[in-house]
Amino acid sequence: MRYAGVAVAAAGVLVAAGAISYSVAGDSGSGSGKVPSVDSADAGFARDMAVHHQQAVEMSYIVRDRTKDEEVRRLAYDIAQTQANQRGMMIGWLDLWGLPKVSSDEPMAWMDMAGMASGEDGALMPGMATNTEMKKLGTLNGKQAEIFYLQLMTTHHQGGVHMAQGCADKCTVGVEKRLAQGMVAAQKSEMQLMADLLKSRGATPSS
Repeated sequence: MRYAGVAVAAAGVLVAAGAISYSVAGDSGSGSGKVPSVDSADAGFARDMAVHHQQAVEMSYIVRDRTKDEEVRRLAYDIAQTQANQRGMMIGWLDLWGLPKVSSDEPMAWMDMAGMASGEDGALMPGMATNTEMKKLGTLNGKQAEIFYLQLMTTHHQGGVHMAQGCADKCTVGVEKRLAQGMVAAQKSEMQLMADLLKSRGATPSS
């Protein structure tokens, strides 16, 4: 039952996002019909969160192959599907806006947080796992894999929530702001579930 609430919240985000994907190109939030600029918070969030989401998808599929625990597998599948869909929408929005999917700016520059992550060992933004951590996840099995995944994903969600809140505060495209607000709510709910799953395994979040 504790998983059901998270699944409903995530499904709500996807339904809302799907319903708005057709109108996002012209919804500037100001009624002007202008699309965001390349250095706007709207474009920066779409680019950075697409990268952030991609790693979450990869981690989730890794753990699904490393454990037989149905609760962790369901959570991982839900995270993978939700974030893959959201990533596709954000990339699609950049296409609609005629903006590049890769920027010369440092990650999170749109939040005035450029340089907050060193990029060392593949961790491009706060919360992202390093290449070494990703490789380690792929070597673990069973309970060890579950705990490490839940710890990595909790940290990943902490970074994601911070970034999504930044868009909720700074973005001007109304539908994108609403999607970001939905991400904040859904990922906070998932973090609570992951804390419960860690506790039941005699572990705690790593941060």
